[in-house]
Amino acid sequence: MTQQIIIVDDEPSIVVPLEFLMQQNGYDVLAARTGEDAVELIRKNIPDLVLLDVMLPGISGFEVCKIIRLNPEWEKIKVIFLTDRKSEMDIAKGLTLGADDYLTKPFSNATLVNKVKNLLSGPSIREETQEAKTISPFLSVKPPISN
Repeated sequence: MTQQIIIVDDEPSIVVPLEFLMQQNGYDVLAARTGEDAVELIRKNIPDLVLLDVMLPGISGFEVCKIIRLNPEWEKIKVIFLTDRKSEMDIAKGLTLGADDYLTKPFSNATLVNKVKNLLSGPSIREETQEAKTISPFLSVKPPISN
């Protein structure tokens, strides 16, 4: 199953080339232009990875990352910030909120593709979810501990 990426940025000049780049590397790509749209798109699709700008209309990328990390069903979603915010405080904040990586603009396509491939080197979230549905629910029950 193809791994899915959601790109969240309000600038079409960023989204369009990123969509093309990710599609050329074999990923299914969706895009959102606001933080609220991103959360809704994530809720409907549960992607493998989110490429997330910090500066967004509505809720910020930092808030979107926090929302992702607070939802246990989304714990395996990878998050990479792609942003103009370059201060050490912003980078620390992004990573503290749970981002898997933080790239500042401008970045090289090769660097981004390598980071995405490294983060997504395992099975897709959708494959894991499908596999979990086919396993008996009794297999996850632990036997009682006897003294």
